[in-house]
Amino acid sequence: MRWLILLLLVPGRAGAHASEQGFVLLLPTDLYVAGGVATVVLTLALIGVLPDRAARAIFRPVALWRFRRRGGWGGASLLVLAVFLWALWRGVAGPQDPTANPLPLLVWTAFWLFLVTAQGVAGDLWRGLNPWTGPWRWIGAAPVLRYPGWLGRWPALLGLFAVAGFLLADPAPARPERLALAAGFYWALHMAGTALFGPRWLLSAEALTVMMRAYAGLALIGRRGGRGAAGLTGWRWTGRRAPPLAGAVFMVALLAAGSFDGLNETFWWLATLGVNPLEFPGRSAVVLPTLAGLALAFAGLAAIFAATLHAGTILAETPQPLARLVRHFAPTLLPIAFGYHVAHYLPTMLVDGQYLLLMLTDPGDTGADLLGLGGMQVTTGFFNTRDTVQVIWLTQAGAVVYGHVVAILMAHVVALDLFGTGRRAMLSQVPLAIFMVLYTLFGLWLLASPRGA
Repeated sequence: MRWLILLLLVPGRAGAHASEQGFVLLLPTDLYVAGGVATVVLTLALIGVLPDRAARAIFRPVALWRFRRRGGWGGASLLVLAVFLWALWRGVAGPQDPTANPLPLLVWTAFWLFLVTAQGVAGDLWRGLNPWTGPWRWIGAAPVLRYPGWLGRWPALLGLFAVAGFLLADPAPARPERLALAAGFYWALHMAGTALFGPRWLLSAEALTVMMRAYAGLALIGRRGGRGAAGLTGWRWTGRRAPPLAGAVFMVALLAAGSFDGLNETFWWLATLGVNPLEFPGRSAVVLPTLAGLALAFAGLAAIFAATLHAGTILAETPQPLARLVRHFAPTLLPIAFGYHVAHYLPTMLVDGQYLLLMLTDPGDTGADLLGLGGMQVTTGFFNTRDTVQVIWLTQAGAVVYGHVVAILMAHVVALDLFGTGRRAMLSQVPLAIFMVLYTLFGLWLLASPRGA
């Protein structure tokens, strides 16, 4: 009982977007939401008259340069591992303030906020930076076992639930000592898996690698036919083979996790749990409801998505195996998931990014100034004026709407591949189109809703 009381007394990190929410409530968000939904509806109308060839051409990349295959980034991975182990040590031995300790700043800010965002824009940076492939290559041992094919990527789905559950439900996920235990166990578990099964373990069972590879397919720049190329977000996914069923369900779960991350902070969700949002008792009081809500989000969104796809085959009068539909259409949800990730965390990036810079300029807490910041102070002043909050909110809304627009265009190309004629492809998308419009409304509502946690 004593440890529970002490845990309840541990301060948690307040959301950086809390102070700007008062200004958001003063903005004409209903007009902005209506405009965002109208943009998605107009996109649907556009693809209704767009020739099939033109629709496919939207995702045709432009060749830029000849690509030369280079060796792996084993050295970068080892360097990241060294920094990670140092951060684990600092998580235990360093200050327990999450805004000063390197571990939460590296895990939740550098990785979860900035690197995930860069992955979806610039490409597969995680391939060379993950802290497992470097040690495995350095040891040089062959895999001991062969990864069971029947397992597929289902372990990664469980891992995603564990990571999201820790982030959303744990009473103090940013507390350095607590995070050091969780992150250290996570690394050791997957290092053991990599040692036994080789890199195939990371590609199938490690949630962060599976997530980062999925988002890397959205990058504007990539490789095609031995050359560097650039194109619209998602062009790399439109030219790929459909993922296995477990991988497709994982993509749906990414959207569910991101959406629930926003939902569980709203007054509506807290009222549903019987919690007064103005007198929030702390995360310890809602751990089980949060985990249950996250599981319901995973299962519910997967069921709704599958139902819309099945309804589309009925309208198009072209029966298709449901598993095949989910495999082909699941990647079209990635732009939505990524757009909401950027939108939801943008205010936090603006504040915690400053704390990250202060840590990097003085990583040892010795008074150094390696980056020459000259005594920079963290500011949240941009949350205290209506004009800057309006710019931030419109940027967030733009990321959500852009993700939906790209998702609709991707879904149309997939439908053309599966259903052939333009008429059948359009009919098959009617239920999915309704789903996209309603989800746009839902995403923008989340951004505009008052929050109490």
